[in-house]
Amino acid sequence: MSDVFDFGLDDLIPADDASEDTMEAFRAGDLTVLSQHHTSPNGSHTFVLAHDGSVTWGVPGEPQLVAIAVARDLRQSTFTFETSHHATASFAQNWLAERGCPLDRIALRGGDYIEPADDLTVQVEQQIQQSGTRYEVIDTYTSDYDPSEAWTLVRDSLATHAPVRLFYEEWDHGAGTYTMREGAFADVGVAQTWLDGGSGPLPEPPKYSDHNAAVVRARVALARSPGASATPQTGLDVPRTITAGPIQRPVQGMLL
Repeated sequence: MSDVFDFGLDDLIPADDASEDTMEAFRAGDLTVLSQHHTSPNGSHTFVLAHDGSVTWGVPGEPQLVAIAVARDLRQSTFTFETSHHATASFAQNWLAERGCPLDRIALRGGDYIEPADDLTVQVEQQIQQSGTRYEVIDTYTSDYDPSEAWTLVRDSLATHAPVRLFYEEWDHGAGTYTMREGAFADVGVAQTWLDGGSGPLPEPPKYSDHNAAVVRARVALARSPGASATPQTGLDVPRTITAGPIQRPVQGMLL
């Protein structure tokens, strides 16, 4: 990982108002680079996946990962600059891939990163990364307390049954691993009821019942029955509320 931001834009001007506004609002000081890719020759494109530390001081639940895509037109001496915030790395990687970044160049594996706990986590992440514009994001939430968890609620344009999908990520910092699961719901209201304190396991799409025995054994139940943890629950286990002002929260180090 690094905290160096050098987009090489000193001799270039924004290609449009949106790029100019995004660049002016961009604050690199709070960002830690998790992964980056620069195209060659001539470095026409730069793709960055970073953690935004400033979010931990703000409204609880805001997404902490930011994806950055820069495209340079060296002949015209211009550039475009886009950013997008995400709750989980897989959705940030999907956003970057849609703008031309090879997925293998922005992978988060090894080194300081926590690892997927099982094969199903890898499968669900790859599904998101390669989904293109399939998922319309409805809402996200990130909790950096213990337990550390994040979710992205989407509408699946390809689903004929239970089209509202919940992608739920939970980290075990002691083990250095995390799990990602997909839940399926008939509508947003049913999904919100589960998020606000449902006691059952995450209802997975029917496709997961067809997995081979090895994958089935690797699945980790997401049962959230009362008394399962002695640690006070936040985020998914209680209704979300908006605080009156910014607060500082301890950072568990999502994916760090």
